[in-house]
Amino acid sequence: MTMLNIPLADVDHVARLVVAIGTDYSSGTLLDFHTHRRAQFLYGMTGLMEVNTDNGTWMVPPYSGVWLPAGKRHRVRMNGVSTRSLYIEPVAAPRPSPSCEVLVVAPLLHQLLLASANMPALYDESGRDGALAQLLLYELHLAPSLPLFAPLPQAPELAGLCRDFLAQPHIHSLPEDWARQLHRSQRTFNRLFRQQAGMSFGEWRQQACLMAAIPRLLSGSSVTRTALELGYDSPGAFSSMFRKVLGQSPTSFVRAATRQEEELPGRC
Repeated sequence: MTMLNIPLADVDHVARLVVAIGTDYSSGTLLDFHTHRRAQFLYGMTGLMEVNTDNGTWMVPPYSGVWLPAGKRHRVRMNGVSTRSLYIEPVAAPRPSPSCEVLVVAPLLHQLLLASANMPALYDESGRDGALAQLLLYELHLAPSLPLFAPLPQAPELAGLCRDFLAQPHIHSLPEDWARQLHRSQRTFNRLFRQQAGMSFGEWRQQACLMAAIPRLLSGSSVTRTALELGYDSPGAFSSMFRKVLGQSPTSFVRAATRQEEELPGRC
């Protein structure tokens, strides 16, 4: 049986370490907050995914995937996404982190994920499909992560400011303005933010702007327009930040994503 557009509930009980399912989603589909008994690796071959948890927001561009530990409450917004999902028993989870991660999907892992749609739920563990499942776990263990995460503080007022910023990010938003809104000194605010978010305000602000930039770029917005919308002084300053964090220029990133999508052997 081809594992395409199969509800997880139909196969979750199967006594296999890995269950692979492929699903197509129309643009704008929202999978509201839910959890899985198994860990999940959600891979978007096309389109863009926005993943929200109680801890923050991840932006997942094409040819990347998000690792969701077992029991992690999450919500996913799909924008024209064709996915492959691996549902993995917690005892076999290949990622040690208790947190979500955006992972790079290298060409080998991509091909393995494509092939996984042909694995029946009750595959032969001693045959080719069993070997494929083990190789998928191994490659997930090795996959590098991308810094495309903006954690949300637990303090309600600070979390509210962060959510407002994520809706309208601007790289020159000033910490002293945030401190004033919270009736704190800037020093107290800086300490509070680091305690709550696990990074400095400046680092968080940059992460949030980067996450906002990716969907704009992939939807066709120019580097110049994207940079100015996010408040950068120049396209060069924006491109420098982008290259420093992701290892390639915005133009190269979009070109690679577009080329990979064009080379995709059909939406399955």
